[in-house]
Amino acid sequence: MKIKLISPRMSQRPTDSYFKRVLSPPLSLVMLATITPKKHSVYIADENTGKINLDDSPNLVGVTVNVDTSLRAFEIANVYRKRGIKVVFGGIHASANHEQMLNHCDAVVIGEAEPIWETLLQDLEKGSLKTVYQCCNAPDLNNVPIPDWSFIDQKKYVYNNVVVASRGCPFKCHFCYNSSKYVSNPFRNRPLENVLEEIKSLKTKQILFIDDNFIGNIEWTKKFISAIKGRGFLWHAAVSADIYQHKDLIEDFASSGCKSLFIGFESINPKSLDFAGKKQNKTEDYTGLINLLHSKGIMVNASLVFGFDNDSPEVFKNTLKWLVKNKIETMTAHILTPYPGTKFYSQLESEDRIIDRDASKYNTSSVVFSPSKMSVTDLQKGYIDMYNNFYSWKNIIRRFPDNKKIVLPYLLFNLGYRKFGRVTSFIGKFGLMHTIGKVARRISYGIE
Repeated sequence: MKIKLISPRMSQRPTDSYFKRVLSPPLSLVMLATITPKKHSVYIADENTGKINLDDSPNLVGVTVNVDTSLRAFEIANVYRKRGIKVVFGGIHASANHEQMLNHCDAVVIGEAEPIWETLLQDLEKGSLKTVYQCCNAPDLNNVPIPDWSFIDQKKYVYNNVVVASRGCPFKCHFCYNSSKYVSNPFRNRPLENVLEEIKSLKTKQILFIDDNFIGNIEWTKKFISAIKGRGFLWHAAVSADIYQHKDLIEDFASSGCKSLFIGFESINPKSLDFAGKKQNKTEDYTGLINLLHSKGIMVNASLVFGFDNDSPEVFKNTLKWLVKNKIETMTAHILTPYPGTKFYSQLESEDRIIDRDASKYNTSSVVFSPSKMSVTDLQKGYIDMYNNFYSWKNIIRRFPDNKKIVLPYLLFNLGYRKFGRVTSFIGKFGLMHTIGKVARRISYGIE
């Protein structure tokens, strides 16, 4: 059979450039293509890299669906289904809302696809495609293969050196999809040897781990650090703020090549963290954690969320002051968003506070619910102003790193990616995205 896997064009937030769409390939589709039996032909079409052809006639179309891409996914599915071509949806939004999805597709894969993908294809060949496919048990990660990157054109992306070493997250924050009912699989890591083999196959010294939480299993992380130390790799990851409880691990991170960490601080207000069910965060530890990371030459990308029920308009001024005082290198801000299927969505639904159901706005840059202690306008304006103020010339200078090891990547991110991102990403559209990634790597860290 001919199988086409599609990643619909994501909505672009007002604070983002084109870089956001092409930072890395859709790994979930690359994995799906990799595990597809060789008797089938597979093609990945990523609408984020350019216009895709919808006039072809594959035997099956698979679409990965996020909430902000769902309307576009419905349009794509409708084009193919009108011609009698079967369409299957997957991804976090489809998994959390599979009943709604079935109004727009022929089948939905809920959760991880590896154990059931081949069964789905066999059912399609026999003419007995089911509407829902869901694995009862957590897939054995010993059987997960290394992604075959030949299915995508790497030159269209800034980076393709992305690795996932685990599945899931040990926490279930209320606003996150991990609070959805369909999420039942425990956090687990891939075999260490498998991860190391994949890293070697990428033929680069820089690795971007895109796990939900790289320290979800501290013992595995320690073994990884021990195995990678001394090999000359530089790496980046996302971790929870409770890493401060493992100060010795931070030391090992630095000595093994860690250069930056994305940390979900989310709020500097303890009451807001309680509201989100984020019990692992302790605001009294934030400054100590940041200082320790800086002293080890590790950049901090702070993830922050605005719009909690304890947030008043003052939250923006107070948070900006905290960010600048602590010389946070990069910041990713979000408007609190009730993703359909999450615990937070159910809460707001029961309180009749959802005011906008346009799925394309559910990308953490629009206010889609009624805030508690500020107006919709205050929250929207505060979010935009936070970005403008944080990445202003004045605050870029005020946040200038004390550690000289961080200076070059700091300047590249704040200027090349944020301040002038629309210009540099426009240049990248001329077949230079991957080159930009290589140049940034060489300038920042002196590696290929």
